[in-house]
Amino acid sequence: MEPLFPVASTLGWNASLAAPGDLSEENETVARPAGSPGARAVLVPVLYLLVCAVGLGGNALVIYVVLRYANMKTVTNIYILNLAVADVLFMLGLPFLATQNAVSYWPFGSPLCRLVMTLDGINQFTSIFCLTVMSVDRYLAVVHPIRSAKWRRPRVAKLTSAAVWTFSLLMSLPLVAFADIQEGWDTCNLSWPEPVALWAAAFIIYTSVLGFFGPLLVICLCYLLIVVEVKAAGARAGCRRRRRSERKVTRMVVVVVVVFVGCWLPFFIVNIVNLAFILPEEPASAGVYFFVVILSYANSCANPVLYGFLSDNFRQSFRKVLCLRRAGEDADPTEPRPDKSSRLQEPSLPGRGPQANGHMQTSRL
Repeated sequence: MEPLFPVASTLGWNASLAAPGDLSEENETVARPAGSPGARAVLVPVLYLLVCAVGLGGNALVIYVVLRYANMKTVTNIYILNLAVADVLFMLGLPFLATQNAVSYWPFGSPLCRLVMTLDGINQFTSIFCLTVMSVDRYLAVVHPIRSAKWRRPRVAKLTSAAVWTFSLLMSLPLVAFADIQEGWDTCNLSWPEPVALWAAAFIIYTSVLGFFGPLLVICLCYLLIVVEVKAAGARAGCRRRRRSERKVTRMVVVVVVVFVGCWLPFFIVNIVNLAFILPEEPASAGVYFFVVILSYANSCANPVLYGFLSDNFRQSFRKVLCLRRAGEDADPTEPRPDKSSRLQEPSLPGRGPQANGHMQTSRL
């Protein structure tokens, strides 16, 4: 989640490490303002609004094509739909975060502060959990295609998605309880009870383990097993078609994992480093914070692009909606197909991904 720096300080959720007006010597080094915001008051809001516009447009397009076309209602696309909905809900809060960064205080009141931060947390957890479920689904589809057929059904996917949303909301309860406008700073952030440092550190560990590193371990394990299975099957079959399939799955795994880790790992590294060491109050530190947060937000924009490049069905559906179909293109791939054939066409992409958009200090907020 985003580091909402009080006035011009250089900490993110670390702002909640110190209660304004009651700064100990230790907390003072963590939460003392650090000079003029300068260009940040303009650049950061502009970047937030740009991410908001691109993310809303791209994910709304994903939602539309999945709901509109019959052959897009596959198991994997149900998870992609939920991922896109989470991204859209979070994008709706970005204009408020942009405003806070522009004016250096939160002008929208406490209830909206709590709502925006909670949506940010739900987005973070839903994204990583959807990505994990999609990875497990890909593992079952590739490694155990026959035995998993009864579980890989749209109805089961919908129930699983409901469970993901429920679990994400439960994981975000600390945001509901402690998000508020901080006295003295007038910014929307987390206000921890005493001992403040212990609560903040526990929250960082909580979101880092459950909102990133734990699910990432499952994701990597799933794709490792997929690659091993594809290589073994290719060696047994020894056919060119199987080798092409192996290259395609391997390329997809590399793209999805690299994009996800590339967008989210810097955010969590900065949080963990900031937990172990007090980073210097310098403009460079503030710049690093904002860069890793915006990078994690940008993952919401990257997902629709990945679908377009890595899934023929998504790409052709996007072209039809945007009136970009090539002349002489084959029959409309978005026409309804039998369930079995549509299942064969489903994209094997996991969506997003982040951080908990977990974002700065355990969440981007």
